[in-house]
Order: sequence, then C-alpha cells, then structure tokens
Amino acid sequence: MMNTTDYENSWKKSLIHVTDEFTLPPVVLQAGEAIIGTLGNFSVSTGKAKAKKTFNVSAIVAAALVNGQVLEYRASFPESKRTILYFDTEQSPYHCQLVMQRILRLAGLPTDREPEHLRFSHLRAIADPNEPREIIRYAIYNTPNVRLVVIDGIRDLMLDINNSTEATKLVGDLMQWTSEQNIHIQTVLHLNKGDDNARGHIGTELNNKAETVLQITKDNTLPERSIVAPSIIRSQPFERFAFRLKEVEDNICIPQIDLSYSDNERKSHRFSYQELSTNEHRKALEPVFSTNEVLPYSKLIVALKEAYVKVVGQSYGQTKLKELLQFLLNKGIVVKEERGKYRLSHNSLL
Repeated sequence: MMNTTDYENSWKKSLIHVTDEFTLPPVVLQAGEAIIGTLGNFSVSTGKAKAKKTFNVSAIVAAALVNGQVLEYRASFPESKRTILYFDTEQSPYHCQLVMQRILRLAGLPTDREPEHLRFSHLRAIADPNEPREIIRYAIYNTPNVRLVVIDGIRDLMLDINNSTEATKLVGDLMQWTSEQNIHIQTVLHLNKGDDNARGHIGTELNNKAETVLQITKDNTLPERSIVAPSIIRSQPFERFAFRLKEVEDNICIPQIDLSYSDNERKSHRFSYQELSTNEHRKALEPVFSTNEVLPYSKLIVALKEAYVKVVGQSYGQTKLKELLQFLLNKGIVVKEERGKYRLSHNSLL
C-alpha cells in the first residue's frame, strides 16, 4: 500500500520539464515510410473473421525475423535483440505449425529445421485466461534478447471483453511489458460482425493506447484479395495496399502483394465507408466543419452527403447517411453535443 511519500515521489518522477531532452523511441517497423512500430510500444491488427489477419501478421513477423522487407513491411530491430515470441490462442497445433512454416517461407528460411530466433506457442487448450497471460509474461521476462512479441487472439487473455476493469488491466500489462523490456508487441483482435468497431471494451482500450492500428478487410469486388490500411497511426499514414494468397511447396499459402491494386484503382474504387481509416474519415470531415465548428443534424447530413461522395465514389441516401453518422459517433470521430448538434472530435486519433 502506497503512502503519501510514495505518491509524492511518483508524482515528481512523472513530471516533464520544457528543458528535458527526449528522442523518438527506436523505429523498428515501417510500412513504406510510415512508422508503425517502435520499441516500448504496442500495435494492433484488426479485421473481421476470415479477413486474413494472421497472414498479414505473418508478413510482419517474417520481416522482423530477417530485419528486412516482406510485403510492404520493413523491419530494423537492433541486432542485439534477436528473438521473436509468437503466442496463438485460437488455433490448433497443426494450424499453428502452418503459420510458423508460412513465416519461414516468407523470410526465405528453411522449414526442415528449427528456426534459431522464432519461438511459437499454442495456447488454445488452456481454459483459464489468466494462465496464458502469465505464461506470456514469464516468457517475455525470461527470454534473452526479445525484439518482438505477437499475441494472436488477445481477447482470449480475459474472461469478459466488455469488462472495463479487465480490459484496462490487460492493456496496462502490455504497456508495462513493452516499457520495462524495451520490446514491441503486435496483437490481433477481431472487429464486430455488424460494424467496423474493435470488439468489446478491450477494443476501445487498445484503440486508445496502441501506437498503430492496422485494419485488414476483404476487397468488396474481389473476395480473394485483402486490403491493409492504417486505421489509427501516430505517424504519417501509409498508402493502403493489397495482397492475395499464393500456394507454394507443401501446400503452404503465403501472402503476395497484388500489383493489380493500383493507385488509380484506389481512387476509382467504390469503397464502403467502413473500409476507410480514421485518418481518411477525418480528412473527409475537415471541410465539413471548416466554417462552423458545430453543426445541427440537418446541415450535417447534407454536408456528409457532399463530402463522402468524393471519397467513396457513390452518393448515399438518407438511410445510409444516418448509418454513417452513427458509425462516426461510435468510432468517436464525431461527437454529439447538447440540443442535437455535432462537432468533430479532437481525440479520435490519439
């Protein structure tokens, strides 16, 4: 139990002075020129079921394994940090091994002998969510030279994804582990089936505290193609890109950049508003609120119609515009004030 002196010391330790000198944490993961991962932070990959989230994460791990580029991801971890820990809470040992083989194929490493710097754990069979959580904690603190940790299926580390106390504690663990061990953690979380929001209170907490949130979606026009976009990012956003699966030896499928997904297609393609990143929504909304910081419902609906036709390539009717507004409210991008007026949130990217 902390006493008054302890709180005073903690408060003084937390103070930041204008003359202090701080540097950007070491950049270890990039997509193009955009920074998506630094040491001492964590990031999230989100998407609906079967959007191929794990395939995307496999590319990130492969890039980290060789400290090079795979798909659009480029890794540059310190050479003193070599080990990657991968924890899968959802799949069987058989399917976990396929993921491991896929990572090695992407990294150009042999699959007939144990990789020196990749340790892969399957935790699906453990019923008590506290147990895998403690296993992960033990591995992080007792494995030398860890550079990257992947938790594929973070919702399985808690009993109730809508329990705010559990969610806050779990995200607090992620921040503590990354800070104390100077590592990067990549987590994977499903989106709700009915909308574009990350599941439960844990989704809200991850969005609020993550350095980067990547969103993987199936292409509306080509279901075999998956699109990767920055949903939340603290650096400049990267250009969305697409990949398809290619079967290689031993029936292993690996993601491969879809070069047919061109800049022109990005601009001409008719997107659903749910495919857009938070940055793209804000860019569309800034002109809407440029003249008046607060708008009544009737004027906002008209302005949304004009703004989004330029972005998604189609004109929305009243029902769709109402759904769009509710989506923006749920995401925290637009905030409802008193008396039915609305404003653009200043915190939705934080």
